[in-house]
Order: sequence, then structure tokens, then C-alpha cells
Amino acid sequence: MPDVQHASERTHLLPYAAHDRRLSVVQRENDVESTISTHVSKEEQLLSATAIGERLPYNDYTTIDWLHDLVKDSFRSRSIRAQRGIRGTLASALESGQGWIAAALIGVLTACVAFCVDVAEATVSDWKLGYCSANILSNRETCCTNRHPLSTTKANLGESCSDWHMWTEDYWKAFAIFVGFALAFGIISSSFTMLTKSTLPTAAPGHGDKPQSVQAGDQGLVGKSMYLAAGSGIPEIKTILSGFVIPHFLDLKVLVIKAIGAVFAVATGMCLGKEGPFVHISTCVAYLVGMFFPKYSENGRKMRELLSAGCSAGLSVAFGAPIGGVLFSYEEISTYFPRKVLWRAFLCSLFAAMVLKALNPTGTGKLVLFETNYGISYSPVHYLIFVVLGIAGGLFGGVFCKANFLWSKKFRKYPIIKQYPVFEVFLVVLATGLLQYPNPMTREPGDTIIKNLLTDCRGVNEGWVCQQEGKDDTARYVGWLIYGTLVKLVLTVITFGCKVPSGIIIPALDAGAFFGRLVGQWVTTISPGVFAMVGAAAFLAGVSRMTISLCVIMFELTGELEYIVPHMIAILVAKWVADALEKDGVYDLAQTVLGHPFLDADHSMNLVQGTQELVERLIPPKQTMQDITVDVPKDNKVTKRILEEKLDQLKERGLMDAGLVLVQDGMLQGYLAEGELDFGLNDVGKHWEYTSRIRLLGHVEEGDLDLSMFVDRTPLTICAKAPMEYLVEMFGKLGLRYLCVVEEGSGKLVGVVIKKRLVVWLESLKH
Repeated sequence: MPDVQHASERTHLLPYAAHDRRLSVVQRENDVESTISTHVSKEEQLLSATAIGERLPYNDYTTIDWLHDLVKDSFRSRSIRAQRGIRGTLASALESGQGWIAAALIGVLTACVAFCVDVAEATVSDWKLGYCSANILSNRETCCTNRHPLSTTKANLGESCSDWHMWTEDYWKAFAIFVGFALAFGIISSSFTMLTKSTLPTAAPGHGDKPQSVQAGDQGLVGKSMYLAAGSGIPEIKTILSGFVIPHFLDLKVLVIKAIGAVFAVATGMCLGKEGPFVHISTCVAYLVGMFFPKYSENGRKMRELLSAGCSAGLSVAFGAPIGGVLFSYEEISTYFPRKVLWRAFLCSLFAAMVLKALNPTGTGKLVLFETNYGISYSPVHYLIFVVLGIAGGLFGGVFCKANFLWSKKFRKYPIIKQYPVFEVFLVVLATGLLQYPNPMTREPGDTIIKNLLTDCRGVNEGWVCQQEGKDDTARYVGWLIYGTLVKLVLTVITFGCKVPSGIIIPALDAGAFFGRLVGQWVTTISPGVFAMVGAAAFLAGVSRMTISLCVIMFELTGELEYIVPHMIAILVAKWVADALEKDGVYDLAQTVLGHPFLDADHSMNLVQGTQELVERLIPPKQTMQDITVDVPKDNKVTKRILEEKLDQLKERGLMDAGLVLVQDGMLQGYLAEGELDFGLNDVGKHWEYTSRIRLLGHVEEGDLDLSMFVDRTPLTICAKAPMEYLVEMFGKLGLRYLCVVEEGSGKLVGVVIKKRLVVWLESLKH
């Protein structure tokens, strides 16, 4: 062979070119490995050799794969148990204790946030009436008594309070100052909420099978906007726990703004409460704590277990009801709630209650917010009155749900309201101040209203309520009770859904307490406070459709175990009546208004059972199937150009969590999700030419652009002729992202159903 130093044009260069190509291949493979390792977790890389394939972190507003995450957690758990020696023992112990440690931390941190919000809200709210000369940062109760946060000193209420000064003694000036402060607080709260505006990068899921035509002047597909700190957050949390990803909804920024916004929103006096926002805050805390534990941060399924446990702490600190908080998370919030989540929720709620009692935001040294001691039992004749309260609560709940849904659909569609949410808050606060200030009872904050209406006035003549009931002529007082009930109904309808942090629990309790106290004026055998208490539970049951958790919350709120049976009667009757008027509760209707793709397995099954539809009803159109189907040749490779065209078609539909089905001779071979396809072509594939061929199936050869590691070769299938009940049950119980539909008899692929498509179809059945 000629010397390299004296090579001529006749010298054979093939060996050196081959060597250079070999170095190029090795370098390219190193680059690919580096790219994959920066985007895919170690646990996911272990799955590349299995039939289920690797997954990237979930994209925004897509569905998680519950089954994949289950297998992923099994791999992680086995790798820990495989370790030997002291290190392995410690790793296993840490693995077993992570969930308990995280749950305890969530409870402690949630209680700290709740303490700050409670103390700040009480002070800011009282500024509408006056100020404390001894300490401007003290609320009226702290200023006039020995009740102080962080102190266990018993309350020593006094007749007079020299340190508390009203702004003015003139009624009309006080009225104007009250409304002025309320408007300022409303604008502050709403302005903070505006800072959390987010545009979800997705098109409406109902248009996924219809290519979007872009007219002249269009800017392309525009995602819907939402304010992450607005409302209670419960509909969004239910959506997240059902398996969807809402970006940034649980971030630290949202937590801080939600807390600050809740302080000023409640201080306005609007018909809203901070209890709903506390659930959102506790879930944010759970998410942030979970991010420090790889077991949860890298697994969507495990993270949702932790979030379910965290939800319980929100109600625990809101009402001082630790058991009620656990049951609320189970009954109202969570889709997936195994026993281990129940136990951790119990611990989380316990720590939240313990820490809050130690911090003592109310200064009473007690967890019970509305402690009562009626000292008298009810008789069987009162059951009829409890049923009447339940009927009234159901009517209130049904009317409220329908009215609020129509208000959200109609009034909030006006351009000036839609484009300027702060202006809507301004109008609602103005209406609230003008309507509530004249009534001495509705002038107070929502929790104070409940406390006053639950008062037992037998032998007591303290407080405005007892003084009025002690008079011979109570006509004016009864008029205020009727006025309070109607005003709470109207104002709650127009308030719920405003762009401020808000909850529905306290306003519903207020309205029920007003009505119950009103009924109690004509039943003199027991205290009217009993009927106010039962009426409050009935009205909240009608609005939210809570049952067991609400009953437990009510006796934890009041400490009245004697009245569990009346609560049960009123709550069940209220639910039956409200369901007859409107099948969906307030949180379900809020999800409909917000457009979140939430799959409620029970409601969905009720809808499907009346249709007699088959699975073939949801098979996409022929053109769609052509766009998402890849016919893989026998060599298991396709050109990069074909996949890029397919990816563009998927993005055009804007569904975010669709994908490609891989077939050979019409038989299903695998499924490649859009996120992994995009990553494979644009991140991994950038090291290959446009004309390169990509391996999708089979064994990898040296130099291949290989995406087979991302292909799920174990896709679940269902026959096209199967009843629709099968489909709903599989999506609901297994937590699937998609389900492939095969032809009866031949087993050939005929369609793919993704979860969003099913949700949209189920929503159409409601109308």
C-alpha cells in the first residue's frame, strides 16, 4: 500500500473514508445519547428495552398514561430493592417513608400559609369599619379582647373598647367609606389575579378531526386563556387529578398570588369565601413539596397520589375539620384514591390541624370555628322541619347552579366584561356593598355571619341577633332575615366565577343559616340556631352535592355530635331535590364553563347507558385515519420526510396528545405519541439528513436513526362492535390516553379513540 505521505490520485482512499464515517457514526450516536439523557429520566431509559417504550415528560394540557407510570414506578421500586448492604437497607427505608414525610411537610406548610391568610384577612376586612389605635395591624376582635394569634390566652370579651375607633359615627359617611374600601380591595385582588393569566397552547378539542382552515388575516390557532389564581381552583384540581396536565397551575407564583388575592377578595365582603382557595393553596404546596422527591416529580401517577393527600389539608385548615378534609378529598376531588392515599391524607390533615391549633389564628385556642352548645335535643316531630330545610336547600342549589351557569354563559360573554375582568369585579363589589351594608347582619364578614346566626339566645341578651329576638315585635328582624336570604342568593349567583380567588362554601352556608334562622322564628320548642345550622348544611349540599364529607365537616365545625341525624336528613333531601333540578353540581358546571376535559366515570356511564351506541361511533373520519396511520414496510423503516409530514398534520389538528398508529399489512404494531415523535424528529433527528430512513420497529442496527424506543408496542385494543360502556369503563378505570379500535373478525386496525375525543362526545350528549 502506498505511503500516506506520498499518496497520489491513484491511491485507494476507501479505508480512510470508512474510518472517518465510523468516527462520524460514533460521534452522532454520542450526540443522540446526550440529547436523550437530558430529556428523558433514568427510569424512562430503563424502559427503552421493554415493549411499552420510553416517554418524555408530559406536554402541557395532555393526558398522562396511568398504566405506563405504574410500570415505571415498578422498575424504580425493583431497582431500589435490588441494592444490597446497609446502603440498600437505607434506600429501602427512605423509599417507604417518603410518602409519609412529604404528607407531614404538606400539612405543616399549608397550616403556616393558612395562618398568614386568616390573620391578614381579619385585619384588612375590619378596615372597612374602623381601625385599632393601639395597633393598626390588629383586627377589631384582637384590639378589643385578649385574643391574640400565637397565644392560648382565653378570650375575655369586654363591654367597651376604647382602642377601636370607627371612621365616623355618621351613617351615610360610614356607608360611603365601607363601599370605598370594598372597591379598593376588590380592585387590588383582581389586579393581582390578572398577573396569572395563561394561554393554554391548544385548540378546542372538538375540532381535532377537522383541519383548521386559516382565513386571510388569521394568526393561526389560538389557545384559550385562563387566570390561574381565579375562582376556587377546585374544578381545575379535579381535572388535574383525573390525569390531565394544566401548565403552571400549581406553581409557587400562583400560590403566593392566590393567598394575597384571597385576603383582599374576602375583605371586600363579596359573597365568597377563602375555603375553596385553601384547597388550591394546599395542592400547590403538595406539588412544590413533591418536586423535591424524584419518586413523585418524575411520575405523573405518583404525583397525583400526593396531590390527593394534599387536598385534604386545605379543608382541614379552612374549617378546623381534619376528618372532613380527608373525606372531602375522597368524595369530591379525587378520581384515584387507593387506601395508601387515604392514610397519607389522614396524616397530612392531622399535621395541618395540629400546627394550625398551635398557631391559633383566631385567638381562641380551639380548632372548632363555630362552637355551639344548645344543650337540648330534638324530637321526632322536628324531622319534618329538617326535611323542609332540605327541600329549600335543594331548591336553592338547583336554582343557583342553573342561574350561575347562564350568568357565566351570557353576561360574561359581553366584550367589555370579557376583556376587562377587573371592571366586572368593580361592579359586583359595588352591588355587594350597596345591598349588604343596610342590613346589620350582612354587613359582617361571611364567617362572622354564620357565627352570629348559630347563636343560642336562650337566657342570653348579648349580640344584635339575641337583642332582636328578645323584642316583642320582631317583624323588622324577620324582614332582615328574608332580605339576607334573597340577597345572598342573588349576589352569590353573580359573584361565583369572578376573576378573584373565591369559594362557594361560606356563601352557601350563609344563605342556609339565614333561611334556617328564619324558619326557627316559628318553632319555639328548640333554639333557632339549630335550624340555622341544619339549613346551612342543606343549602351547601344543594349547591355542591357533597354528602358524607359535608355531614362530618358540619359536626367538626360546630362540635354538635347530637345533630348528626338532622344533618343527614337535610343533606340527603337537598341532594335529591337539587339533582332533580340540575344533575351537575356547581364544580361540574364550572368545569363545563371553563372547558376542561374532565372524564367523570359515573356521570359518563349514566349518559352512555341511554344511547345504545357502539364504539365504532367514535372512529375518526377516513381522512384522519390516513393522516395518523403509518404503513411500516417489512424492513421496519420509513423516510424522515413522511414522519415530518405526519407530525405537521398532527400539530395542525391541535390536539396535543394524539399520535401515529403503526401498522403492517393492516395489523396494529404500535403507537407513537405526538410528543415523542416531535422530540425524535426535531431533537434526535437533527443529526440526520432529511432523506434518512427512520427505524420504528425491530432490532436496531448501527447508524440507524432509531425511534423504536419511543414506540408503545403493547397498545390496548377494543372491537369496533363493542358497546360504548366498554370504552367508557376502560378509559375511566385504567386511565388510558388512547384506545385502538379493531375490526370485528379480522382484527385489523380501523380507528383510534383518544381521551379528549371521548370527553367531547360525552359533553355533546348533555345537550
